[in-house]
Amino acid sequence: MRKAFLTLTAILLISGSLFAQQAANTPPTAEQVLLEATALAKKEHKSVFIIFHASWCGWCHKMDDSMNDPAVKTYFDKSYVIRHLTVMEAKGKENLENPGASDLLKKYNSDGYGIPVWFIFDKNRKLLADSHIRPAGTGFEVKGSGIIGCPAAKEEVAEFIAALKKSSSLKENELAAIADRFSKNSQAGH
Repeated sequence: MRKAFLTLTAILLISGSLFAQQAANTPPTAEQVLLEATALAKKEHKSVFIIFHASWCGWCHKMDDSMNDPAVKTYFDKSYVIRHLTVMEAKGKENLENPGASDLLKKYNSDGYGIPVWFIFDKNRKLLADSHIRPAGTGFEVKGSGIIGCPAAKEEVAEFIAALKKSSSLKENELAAIADRFSKNSQAGH
């Protein structure tokens, strides 16, 4: 009886440990990421830059590489709290996805475009800009005619810079440096 009790106790401890480990490896929800980012944005007087990405996405990596380039990284860091939400992961890696991230894409009419997709919110979570290309005169209430993703083409870079102007106090020379860096993405090919 005692041996059975010890075996059962060991199984329960191992099961509990595995469950706790699995729970610890679960990514935070999209809501948790946004709450943390907006709290920090309020404290630091910044906007929130959310990037939807996946481990397999080459253009997502280009977006990160571009924003983290030493020539422009400080401009992004002084203006934005930057966070990533993982969506559309490869089969077998779905556990990396942030719960609720796909719902957030749907909420802002950004599902079905592919990734990367990005949103810029103010410190109160008001959407200031996103990665949609919209015909002149349209607002956030309609789906755009395309998606910028990681800016590369001249038109995409121009739209990206317009979004940064709307959501930050970056100076013209800083925006020009960012435009120059992202323009290099078109030279790198797809």
